[in-house]
Amino acid sequence: MGEMHINPLAAHCGAEVTGIDVRAIGDDEMAAIRTALAETGVVLLRDQQLSPEDHIAFARRWGAIDVNNYFPANGGYPEIAEVRKAETQFVNIGGGWHTDHSYDPVPAMGSILVARELPPVGGDTLFANMGAAYDALSDGLKATLGGLRAVHSADHIYGHDGIYAKTDQAADLKGHDISANAVHPAVIHHPVTGRKLLYVNPAFTLHFEGWTREESQPLLQYLYSVAMREEFQCRLQWQPGSVAVWDNRSTWHFAANDYQGHRRLMHRITISGVALE
Repeated sequence: MGEMHINPLAAHCGAEVTGIDVRAIGDDEMAAIRTALAETGVVLLRDQQLSPEDHIAFARRWGAIDVNNYFPANGGYPEIAEVRKAETQFVNIGGGWHTDHSYDPVPAMGSILVARELPPVGGDTLFANMGAAYDALSDGLKATLGGLRAVHSADHIYGHDGIYAKTDQAADLKGHDISANAVHPAVIHHPVTGRKLLYVNPAFTLHFEGWTREESQPLLQYLYSVAMREEFQCRLQWQPGSVAVWDNRSTWHFAANDYQGHRRLMHRITISGVALE
C-alpha cells in the first residue's frame, strides 16, 4: 500500500495510521503501531479489508483473546463480539464514558474494533486519555489517590436488574447470571511506558475500598469531571474499512448515539491484559 504514516489525532490522545495493510505488515511496522498505542491510547487504522479470520489473526499478534461474556458472538467466531444497534433500537452499547473490563480481576489490555455497517453520518467514538487526566491533578490529590483502591463491578450494568435489562438492548445481551467484581488501585502504572494513569470510570467503579458509596461519590465525580475535559479527548470518525485498537488501561471511550433510525454494526475482539499495579 506504500509507506506507513502515523499522525496524531489530537494533542493528548490518539494516532491515525495510514499506508499499510495489517494483513501483511512486518515486525517493524507492528512495533511502531504498538509504540503509538502505548503513547497515545488509541490507534485508528484506515482502509483495511479484514475478513473475520483476518480480524482474529491481527488480534493474536497483540496477545491472547478474551471472549466477551455479555455481547452476542458473530456466528461461528466466538472470539468476535458484535456491538450492534438496529434501526428500531433507541439505546446503544457503550453510550457513556467507560473502560472495558475494569470489573475483571485482570482487566483486558484493549480491544480491536472493526467497522462493519455504519450509519450515513454520526456514530463516532470518543476517547479520553487517563494519563493526561492524572497529570492535571494537584500533588496533594495525587498523594491521596496513591493510597486508594477502587471497587469495580459489571453487575449493575449487565445483571438481571441492570441498566440494560430495562432497555431495548436486553434481548441481545447475555451473561445476566455472571457476577463480575474486582478491586484495583485508583492510580496504576502503564505496563509499557510506566506512566501513571487514573483508573476509575463512571460505568463500572462503585466506590473506594473501605469507603462508602456516599463518601466516594464527591471525589469520584470530581475525577470524572477532570477526565472528561475536552482537551484530553480525541474523536474517531468511522469510515468503511476503519479499524481501531485501543488501550483499556490508559483510555476511556464513549460511543455517540446520534444516528437514530439507522443500523450500526461493529465487530470487537478483546485482548487479554496483565495484572494492574
